[in-house]
Amino acid sequence: MRAIPVAVNVSSVEFRREEFINNVWTILKDTRLEPRYLELELTESVLMQHVESTACTLKAIKDMGATLAVDDFGTGYSSLSYLSRFPIDALKLDRSFVHEITSDTGDAIIVSAVINMGKNLKQRVIAEGVETVDQLAFLKTHGCDEGQGHYFSRPMVAQQFAKILETGISAAFSK
Repeated sequence: MRAIPVAVNVSSVEFRREEFINNVWTILKDTRLEPRYLELELTESVLMQHVESTACTLKAIKDMGATLAVDDFGTGYSSLSYLSRFPIDALKLDRSFVHEITSDTGDAIIVSAVINMGKNLKQRVIAEGVETVDQLAFLKTHGCDEGQGHYFSRPMVAQQFAKILETGISAAFSK
């Protein structure tokens, strides 16, 4: 069976635990998942707490081969300087900006700017909360790499997801 990437939200409490890196290693070993298929998602607020220790932990994650994403990007109160100081692979644009991109020019400008910024920083940009074909078209036109939301699928139980993995599903962003 072909390996698929797995994205995991990491809470502030979990990220700050002394044994966090060892726990990630143990889970990778137990599941036999290659680190390159693991993406850890952290919010801006998690990244901005204890910047020095955060940088060390992020480096350790990158050294093991996993990838890092900033979740809910744009909703936190932080400095943009961390985007170039931390080894971030992806920005997950918060759904609150995506929701009105086809009717609110302010949100459309922000989304376009974040996509451009991410591209210039060599980071993937993932749009959260994609619900309509018009939103998807806007995001694709502006170079967004990936999307997630109800347009692609409603939440489902594990058995339904396993069936999709068995039968395959086409990715709208690759069309």
